Amino acid sequence: MLLKDFYSVVSLDKADEKNYIVWIRLNKDHEIFKGHFPDNPVTPGVCMMQIVKELTERFTGKKLFMSQVSNVKFMALINPELHPELKLEMSVDTDLELAQSKVKTTAVYEDTVALKMGTTFKIV
Repeated sequence: MLLKDFYSVVSLDKADEKNYIVWIRLNKDHEIFKGHFPDNPVTPGVCMMQIVKELTERFTGKKLFMSQVSNVKFMALINPELHPELKLEMSVDTDLELAQSKVKTTAVYEDTVALKMGTTFKIV
């Protein structure tokens, strides 16, 4: 985990061969929120991207490098004090011949879509 104690996995369900539903809990007391931003914490988009990478590495059992991001949409602010739990719906398509995983992710809290992203990871 790149950011120690930034989040924890509450539950992880594998819906089928390629689809996962993961509930995570953000640590509202993490040091990063003191700077981003004081008295109004917001989860940095790059941190959400790192979470997706780490979860994909967990699913595939492979070390990955983010090589391409497409259709990234940060649609709502994620305040860890108001919405510490997020549901990530992830579709992971790994092609060992091409040494890559293509991932589509949607992050949601309550009824709000906070993030939609398509990512290609190279297996390293």
